[in-house]
Amino acid sequence: MERNPLYPIFLKVSELNVLIVGGGNVALEKLTFLLKSSPAAKVEMVSPMFREETVEHARNFNVTMHKASYDPSFLKKKHIVIATTDVPMVNQQVFLDCRERSILVNVADNPPLCDFYMGGIVTKGNVKVAISTNGKSPTTAKRLRQFFEDVLPDNIDDLVKNLNEYRKTIKGDFEQKVETLNEFTKGLVNKKGNS
Repeated sequence: MERNPLYPIFLKVSELNVLIVGGGNVALEKLTFLLKSSPAAKVEMVSPMFREETVEHARNFNVTMHKASYDPSFLKKKHIVIATTDVPMVNQQVFLDCRERSILVNVADNPPLCDFYMGGIVTKGNVKVAISTNGKSPTTAKRLRQFFEDVLPDNIDDLVKNLNEYRKTIKGDFEQKVETLNEFTKGLVNKKGNS
């Protein structure tokens, strides 16, 4: 059976500089996805044109828009780049320029030109679940996101906050605290046959 080799991480994009190359439907989708998950993200966009919906959406966030053609100078001080143009040669150039500068890049709908994928995300307070299909089926990731949105209780954030307060009261070193919390929370997981 094939395994997903991706390593999941949660990025503090409010402390990173993100560039989206493109201004069409896909750029709007990626911008919306990013800002829904991380409203404080610092994003720049570059494109000869922007959809009106993109301009309207960007006004409510920390987004800078440059009405221009892509040029490698836009990569200066960027940590993450997302290429969304409908011109394959531009996307390919963005990928090559990012590789040359060791910048993480995602070329929309082109898995071989991606250092990372933007998977499905479920957020309930401090709890965030990311879903990946290794770039093979965004539709499956979407359906799994909908499933987890339904099954995760709305009050799960209360549990997280209460456990955080409890953790502060536990005595001992790190290993002892982990052992105590593991024992305390083992009832949260239904083991097979114990339903």
